[in-house]
Amino acid sequence: MILSGGNSRSWSSNWYIYFVMNTLTWAAVLVLASTAASSHAALLVELPNGKLRGRDNGIYYSYESIPYAQPPIDDLRLEDPVPYTERWEQTFDASRPPTECLQWSQSIKVSDKLTGSEDCLTVSVYKPKKPSLIALPVVANIFGGAWTFGSSLDDGVEHFMRRGNVIVVKINYRVGPLGFLSTGDNVLPGNYGLKDQRLAIQWIKQNIDRFGGDPENIILLGFGTGGSSVHLQLMHKDMERLVKGGISISGTATSPFAVQSGGQELAFQYAKKLGCDKLKSSTKLKECLKEMPADRLVRGIKYLQVFEYVNFGAFSPVIESTDSRKPFLTEFPIETIRSGRSAQVPWLASYTTENGIYNAALLLKRSSNGRAKIEELKSRWNELAPYFFSYPYFWKRSERDNHSRKLKQQYLGYRNFSVENYFDVQRMFTNELYKNGVEVALDAHRKYGDSPVYAYVYDNPAQKSFAQLLSRRKNLFLGTGMGDDYYLMFSNPVRNPLRVDEKITSARLVKMVEQFAQGGNFSYMNCVFPDNRGKRHFQLVAIKRTYCKVMEAKYLPDIVSKNLPRSPLISY
Repeated sequence: MILSGGNSRSWSSNWYIYFVMNTLTWAAVLVLASTAASSHAALLVELPNGKLRGRDNGIYYSYESIPYAQPPIDDLRLEDPVPYTERWEQTFDASRPPTECLQWSQSIKVSDKLTGSEDCLTVSVYKPKKPSLIALPVVANIFGGAWTFGSSLDDGVEHFMRRGNVIVVKINYRVGPLGFLSTGDNVLPGNYGLKDQRLAIQWIKQNIDRFGGDPENIILLGFGTGGSSVHLQLMHKDMERLVKGGISISGTATSPFAVQSGGQELAFQYAKKLGCDKLKSSTKLKECLKEMPADRLVRGIKYLQVFEYVNFGAFSPVIESTDSRKPFLTEFPIETIRSGRSAQVPWLASYTTENGIYNAALLLKRSSNGRAKIEELKSRWNELAPYFFSYPYFWKRSERDNHSRKLKQQYLGYRNFSVENYFDVQRMFTNELYKNGVEVALDAHRKYGDSPVYAYVYDNPAQKSFAQLLSRRKNLFLGTGMGDDYYLMFSNPVRNPLRVDEKITSARLVKMVEQFAQGGNFSYMNCVFPDNRGKRHFQLVAIKRTYCKVMEAKYLPDIVSKNLPRSPLISY
């Protein structure tokens, strides 16, 4: 049958449309298949232990819960970490979120605050899908938590991943008694959490190229005791071979809470509370704690609390005995810096104008009698101050009491503790726990160091902050507190949603970290960070809500922002 000319054109036109549509459909299928195959290939990574498979998170890939050490359980409890060397017969599932190290957590609201597992020594790698370079700089993140709680689960990486300029690696390490209990000798030397971090950093150096990271361009970044951890890692000269720099946010190795001279007295007191009675040697104490159920060993933290969650960091880094097998710290960090034995790499330290909110806000909680807890300090100041400010355990009672009186006189004069005087108490916490430690460290590095040292002070208060959680009050406006800068770099649900200006600041802070990681000059907006080396006065960048400025000061500024209104809840 022969079709007419008109029908022939119609048939030809329809056939052509069908052909084009079919071709486009198959092209789309092939593109999707190619993309899927590419994504599948990116999720597979070959390590010396075998293959692992990560997870596709839309804008980035994640490879979580990768072990860098043997599980510190049984005979390995309260021991230095042992590198992980097992081979995987099957592909390792790196799509599982990491497990917190066993801890008594401040963030849990119920009375039983136990969470986590002893089997927790892992790293998690986060890689942008569209990296800007073939080999990306690496930001190794160390979480904070008063040496007692926290994990690599805490902080989101989305702000970094959207920009695509760095790989982020988050480190899990032991905390609390499992991470820092010490008898002050070579039996239980302590500092296991810091030794975990060091082993994890070595793992990153050896393996990050397999994920597209540059092993010659790794920086450390930490917050709170994580910031102190970064600085403490830099007390090792050989860290120069492992990292290119460090950023310590709201915590340094010279902060009062960073290092204590020894932990023997606390270790034996703690063991006694747990039922290890009449022990006369560190060896017997260690045996008792190793045989004890792990949850019982960690739950004992509650026996050390003298006021709310204080004693915050009862178990913390210590100066180890020189006859320890592999000591991490054998002298106070300030001595290491002044002697030139610290790693000579760029270091950036920071604090916020009201850093002490984290410690002071809980004083605004109401007791059962309806009065704020700050009122309790009128009768308990000499008792509680040593726990608030981490006085050395070796001080005599008279020395502690004398120092407590001096602190009160310095910040309150002859006034007493009350809600009306709260901001002076908050300033005391800011200066004594945070700002002064930054100042001491900067001063030592600028005088005795051979590497660049930088600083910034952050003043842009969050609309939603941890002060509201700690004080259990809404709409508190206490100033720029701990984490108000950090949680714009690494996200936290407490801070969501961000204000418009906070989103802008977040992008600027992330860019600042990226530039620091890339080496050379770096800035926030148009403020280039000045090097403090050899300078007579401190050089720092002040970061405000809508602008920044480079400052020179004889002493680091500690004033409350004059343009911030006081909370109406302060006077009640």
